[in-house]
Amino acid sequence: MAEGIRDKVVILGMGCSRFGERWDCSAEDLIAESFREAIADAGIDRDQIEAAWFGLSMDEQNLGKSALSLSQTLRLPNIAATRVENLCATGSEALRGAVYAVAAGAVDIALALGVEKLKDTGYGGLPERSKGTFNDLWQPGATAPGSFAQFASAYTARHGVDMATLKEAMAHISWKSHENGSKNPKAHLRQRLSKEAIVKAPMVAYPLGLFDCCGVSDGSACAIVASPEMAMRLGRTGELVSVKSMQLALSNGSEMSHDAWDGSYAHTTRIASRKAYREAGIVDPVKELDLVEVHDCFSITELVTMEDLGLSQPGMGYRDVLAGKFDADGEVASNIDGGLKCFGHPIGASGLRMVYEGYTQLLHRAGDRQLSRPRRALTHNLGGFPNYNVCSISILGLLGS
Repeated sequence: MAEGIRDKVVILGMGCSRFGERWDCSAEDLIAESFREAIADAGIDRDQIEAAWFGLSMDEQNLGKSALSLSQTLRLPNIAATRVENLCATGSEALRGAVYAVAAGAVDIALALGVEKLKDTGYGGLPERSKGTFNDLWQPGATAPGSFAQFASAYTARHGVDMATLKEAMAHISWKSHENGSKNPKAHLRQRLSKEAIVKAPMVAYPLGLFDCCGVSDGSACAIVASPEMAMRLGRTGELVSVKSMQLALSNGSEMSHDAWDGSYAHTTRIASRKAYREAGIVDPVKELDLVEVHDCFSITELVTMEDLGLSQPGMGYRDVLAGKFDADGEVASNIDGGLKCFGHPIGASGLRMVYEGYTQLLHRAGDRQLSRPRRALTHNLGGFPNYNVCSISILGLLGS
């Protein structure tokens, strides 16, 4: 078995823009905003960066193809820069490129940055002109709310849960996210909501109501990574956040081809998380993870993900949610920064934004939302639809722990 990347890469610095309806700035402005924070945090000069990975999903909006917009905006020193895209895991994919380059010894310091500027398009959702010839032919009427709503229907059928109880658990998830997001100055939506308002909100795709769905927004997030040896040569003697694992799993068509998959869980999340735990040396995720940032595009997705990550037993996720297991003061805090629910989802930035929260928490910089003694943080992206998706898992912890 391959050795893996555990503790071969540390994060020198991170930055995150304020997410929201950023009418006052361009995508380039957002890139600069997150980079300025990251480079100051890293304490290095821009010319010390040796390679860069740029996460941008909607290339036809604002910035176009290639990574030239990153290189030009930041005046990078004519280094290799690569644009990556992998649906909602795009930001995580940018980080994976930078981390793997350092772990392989190809470079000592690398940059990962993700951005998306979606509000200017005028669309209420994602401005997709086409999903590609396959999806346009086989799933022409597919929508994200409609597809993920089927998680809920399949979940109730598989586990014998009545929909009213599941709706209550989903409302608790959205309520929790807004409680957490209200404490985060970089979140798009910071208002607190009552569970009653969430349950009674207008329906989007049964059983998902308005407050069960995340929106789109503008935002950028950035990470500068290096080898531990380079960090020491730079004089970094304090605590360093290291990458314990990065894993990626993609659907291979089986979920769409036959009925072995019943639609009540995300097959790829179960595969990617098992590999990530093995690479990170985690045996019991409930005891060894202190916070998770999961892809809560919809409240039901977060609930199902708790089971897929092994944080709840199959069919018990809704009970754990209602018991507060994933609240800020629960066993494993979930989306302590507000999640996609409160940040919105600028696709290229979301994965890196999640890592930013884990990094911030591990270094005890999270202010009013700071957890007491976090040791391990996990991030999770699920891009696409439940039956056709990309899943990314990252695990962070302090170097040497």
